Order: sequence, then C-alpha cells, then structure tokens
Amino acid sequence: MTGTNFSVSDEQMGDISVVRLSGYLDAHTAPRLEKKLKELTESGKYKILVDFQDLTYISSAGLGVFMGSIEECRENKGDIKMCQMQENVYTIFDLLGFPMLYDIDDKMQTLIDKFNEQK
Repeated sequence: MTGTNFSVSDEQMGDISVVRLSGYLDAHTAPRLEKKLKELTESGKYKILVDFQDLTYISSAGLGVFMGSIEECRENKGDIKMCQMQENVYTIFDLLGFPMLYDIDDKMQTLIDKFNEQK
C-alpha cells in the first residue's frame, strides 16, 4: 500500500496545535506532514501534539520529519508530543529510541496537561 492512503489535519486547542495523522506515513506522504508542521511553526505555533490514533504505518521518512521539526519547536519554548499510537507504530519509535527524546503517551489529556505546566 502506498502513500495515497494518508491524511493530516490540525485544530487548535488553546495554544496547542493538535495534528491528526491517518493512514500510511512513508516517503511519498512525508512531505505533506512536513508542510503541515512548517505551516504551524511559521505561524508561531510551537506547541504541537500529534495524534497517531488513525496512523497504521510509519517509515523512516516519516520519523525524519519529526526530527527535522523538534529543534525549532524547543528553541521557541514549545515541543512536539505524541499520543495514541497503535502498537506497531510505537514499536518503530521505541526501537529507534524516540521515547527518550519525545513525550509519548496513550492519553491526549496527559500531554495537554504537560504543555500547560510548561507555561
């Protein structure tokens, strides 16, 4: 299955941008996620919460998008936090050591609370 089955959307919850991913995130679809994150940071939105609930697959290209954006967010007192990953997606993040670099949680509210504590 290729990148045609992918969507990315975002909504604001206060000063937090919730980015929802769906489908397959691979080399073909990663530029769409990269564009979305760039739009958010260029408009001064650095607190990004990524909801993986409907993401069924991620490749190394998809992982790279997050690595490319995290530094700018943190330099601007923000962060990228991740929630509701399916087990197969989390396994890939875990194998590459992402849980040491990112806040990853099953519950979206836990991460919203962490963002609010940063103020």
